[in-house]
Amino acid sequence: MELAPRPELFDFHGVSLTHYITDNWENLQNFQARPDDIVIATYPKAGTTWVSHTLDLLYFGKSSPERGSTMPIFERVPFLEFTAPGQPSGVEAADKMPLSPRLIKTHLPVQFLPKTFWEQNCRIIYVARNAKDSVVSFFHFDRMNMAQPEPGDWPSFLQRFQEGKSKCGNVG
Repeated sequence: MELAPRPELFDFHGVSLTHYITDNWENLQNFQARPDDIVIATYPKAGTTWVSHTLDLLYFGKSSPERGSTMPIFERVPFLEFTAPGQPSGVEAADKMPLSPRLIKTHLPVQFLPKTFWEQNCRIIYVARNAKDSVVSFFHFDRMNMAQPEPGDWPSFLQRFQEGKSKCGNVG
């Protein structure tokens, strides 16, 4: 089985992204939020999964205690901008969620969030992590994950991170 090549980063309206995010841009921007949606907004490698799991337990732990052990986190809390060949997009996964409130995670900068989150007055939980910790985790994640851009060597990766040219742009 041949692996697909790693995606390249490119400038998308001033933010470094990959085609995996921009290929579904129209559907992403047309996403229909609900008033009780909760958006978990984080920079990559800043605690997204931990906060997603915690909120899922808080909202659904009593009514569905088996969720945490029988459903993967990406089904319980879809990643809004996710796209991959042969898999439902994050938008499709969120649209199919039967429970309320929907917990939806994103790494998109605030200016790229679908306007309906603001129009519906949705709650947004922003999670931050010390940038020094995020950059180290991000570097090792990119080394391991072939669906991420090639990280290169540590000094180059750190330089791009400091310049806001990493995937998803500037950390702050």
